[in-house]
Amino acid sequence: MKIISWNVNGIRANVKKGGFTWLLDQKVDIFCLQETKAHPEQLDAEVVAPFGYKSYFDYSKGRKGYSGVAIFVKITHTVDRAEYGFGIRELDQEGRQISLFFNDTKGKPLFCLINTYFPNGGSGPERLAYKLRYYDAFLEYIEKTQKAGYEIVFTGDINTAHTEIDLARPRENAKNTGFLPVERAWIDRVIATGYIDTFRTMYPKKVGSYSYWDMKTFARERNVGWRIDYFFVSKNLAVRVKKAEIFSDVLGSDHCPIFLEIAL
Repeated sequence: MKIISWNVNGIRANVKKGGFTWLLDQKVDIFCLQETKAHPEQLDAEVVAPFGYKSYFDYSKGRKGYSGVAIFVKITHTVDRAEYGFGIRELDQEGRQISLFFNDTKGKPLFCLINTYFPNGGSGPERLAYKLRYYDAFLEYIEKTQKAGYEIVFTGDINTAHTEIDLARPRENAKNTGFLPVERAWIDRVIATGYIDTFRTMYPKKVGSYSYWDMKTFARERNVGWRIDYFFVSKNLAVRVKKAEIFSDVLGSDHCPIFLEIAL
């Protein structure tokens, strides 16, 4: 199974820039989008339901043009059910998560694919506290899902670089959100709990591999970036991972797409 994940920084803008066409041209099994910034009714029909795919959308329940995620699945794959958010009102209002559950032909759980746009911890201590509550709820959610018999594949913009190798200027950002010790410690917990960072596992010492660049400072041209977009899998799936890549040359957003190929 081939999966692409991409923070598109506005799906309507991404469509105009040709990014959505690029996604369809890849003919992957699933693609997951974050920061869509749109309700489905604001999109053209060929974006909501592109040929050969079934789509799932979550979106902000209050502020329009903000947050939002989507998953597009080839119609040849059967999704048993979809869940939106955690079932926690405070954390579900911004439309940040979709979980798709896949079962075998006898109804036995196979795996759960979760696409999440994690909050940014900027704009003061209150927002950082919100991000950390979201982090805790997410880890509890995937642990509960795994106990129900599903292997886990989760992806999205985590909004935190894990280690110094994951951003171009670690010392300058040591006190900035996205690289705070408390944020990085959560990723440590995820890994300690048994989830695998697929890209870093395949490329443990690779430097200069980033998925986000600040557009205002033309950071992409200088590759002054951050790796804050991830594919994680539960431990039992690690041996099935065939490829984990970052498509840093693909334009259309301040993030680039990331890729996972896994035998499922």
